[in-house]
Amino acid sequence: MTADIAKGPILGQRHLQIFLLFLSITVNYIAKFNAGVAVVAMTNAETTNPNFPEYDWDEMQKSFILSSFFWGYFVTQFPGGYLCRRFGAKITMFISTIGSALAALLIPFTVDWGGWQVYCGIRVIQGLFQGLLFPCIHAHLAAWCPVEERNRLGALANTGIECGTVLAMFLGGIIAASSMGWPGISYVSCAVGVFWCILWLIFAANTPRESKLISEVELNYIETSKNALKEMDVKETPKKIPVPWKAIMTSWPFWALLVARSAQSWGFSTLQAEIPSYMNGVLGMDMKSNAMFSALPYFTMWCMSYVYLILSDILLQRKVLTLNGVRKTFNSLAFWVPAIGLIAVGFVGEDQQTLAIVLMTANVGINAGSTIGSALNTIDLSPNHAGILMGIVNTSANFIPILTPLLVGLIVKNEEDRTEWQIVFAISAIVFGLGNLFYIVFGSTQLQPWDDENFLKSSQETQNEDYPTEKKSIENKEKY
Repeated sequence: MTADIAKGPILGQRHLQIFLLFLSITVNYIAKFNAGVAVVAMTNAETTNPNFPEYDWDEMQKSFILSSFFWGYFVTQFPGGYLCRRFGAKITMFISTIGSALAALLIPFTVDWGGWQVYCGIRVIQGLFQGLLFPCIHAHLAAWCPVEERNRLGALANTGIECGTVLAMFLGGIIAASSMGWPGISYVSCAVGVFWCILWLIFAANTPRESKLISEVELNYIETSKNALKEMDVKETPKKIPVPWKAIMTSWPFWALLVARSAQSWGFSTLQAEIPSYMNGVLGMDMKSNAMFSALPYFTMWCMSYVYLILSDILLQRKVLTLNGVRKTFNSLAFWVPAIGLIAVGFVGEDQQTLAIVLMTANVGINAGSTIGSALNTIDLSPNHAGILMGIVNTSANFIPILTPLLVGLIVKNEEDRTEWQIVFAISAIVFGLGNLFYIVFGSTQLQPWDDENFLKSSQETQNEDYPTEKKSIENKEKY
């Protein structure tokens, strides 16, 4: 019989921090993806509000605008982990969001004289700022989540990804058609970003001990949680822990995480960007002009993220599966089912458009399991270095969406050629399949030895203990 653990209020400060992280992801994803709606409104005013300027940009120029965000985004992932360790998540996330929000405000005032090139430049700047975000989010989750609640709270925070994507598509179209026109997309994006920054400055704290609003009971619960601040007095201020780079780079569980997240990025970028082009070219469906069809997969993904969350809680609480089992089972569903779905989409006929929409929606929705499956694995492996791990992993993962369109361009010479698209989908299915297999074999949810704050010190002491013996042996040889 185990004694009940005092956890503090039902809705405590840790829950407030998770809600703030959810809002942060949501407002930043609105800014990240609303350009797709804005570009349509700016180049075809008749579809929204004709009382605002219209620009004659060709498809290549529009593609540059949409992809330019990622040019900056992947560059600052790794520095984001460092800055978070140096200055804390609170100030780094504030800078990330306020920078992106204010940059959005520049768009309506500069595009008239700067054209699509200036728009691209602003999107690159937004990407540079937002690249700092996710390393900080994972570091903040590691600091605030008790071990037994990390899966639940981490998944809740990450549902902001789907929420922000859906809102960017729905609200973007509504705003562009309103009296504010397409400039209103930038104004609203800036406003919600600034509003979040105010809430963040008031309520956020880098660690539970820094919070002025947390109760003593909740503070003790978080700090005494198993594996939290390992071998540290709960009243001791966490130290700046040096990064064990060699140990991280030679860790199989870390490489399994990196491979899994890179495979997820490859497969999802195909689902997100290439299937609509295939449906347009081969099946004759113009999904991009239909807001409902465009948003439906991400709305399904948002709903499925809560299904996975509830299911994982049930499996863990009833001890049907361990955390390791939950992660690998969910990741297998999220990777292997869409892999099969990608192959199936390539064989759908022109008279089966409804089936194509169902398959695309199901593939994206089922892929929501990858958040619990692998995205949160950083805080399993190393709470102390979660931000650094996320920075490295996300650098790789966000470089891939720049590469996949180039590969598609090399393979697909005719958008109406089904065979060429089947090759694209087969490659993505193979990446999904092998990436998850590598994760199953080498992935782990065990706290890694190199997470210990004294890991480097212990390693150095071991080397020093060997040194006198080696020195004595050399001296003895010199005597003879």
